[in-house]
Amino acid sequence: MTTIPRGLDILRNVDVRLSVELGRTQMKLRDVLSLGQDSVVPLDRLTDELLDIHVNGQPIAKGEIITVGDRFALRIVEIGGENAGEGMAADGSAGAATGMPAKAAS
Repeated sequence: MTTIPRGLDILRNVDVRLSVELGRTQMKLRDVLSLGQDSVVPLDRLTDELLDIHVNGQPIAKGEIITVGDRFALRIVEIGGENAGEGMAADGSAGAATGMPAKAAS
């Protein structure tokens, strides 16, 4: 885990929103309005591509979905660096999403 300089300890308790982007698409409003149960919306990401991880809307990492027990979880694969997205820190460090052992998603 990355250490935070002592003067920044106060920031450890600040709430942030972490989100994972599965993919994107562009649609006409009429097509969105016609969506219903069992509709399929193709996204721009391939199934083996890493997902974008954002903190407060800013891309900070890339990861993959795994399962932990009967829940989805996120494994961080890349943090920062030019491959992880624009505007990110370039420290190149990596970390785990949870302290729990994970099994690969099926």
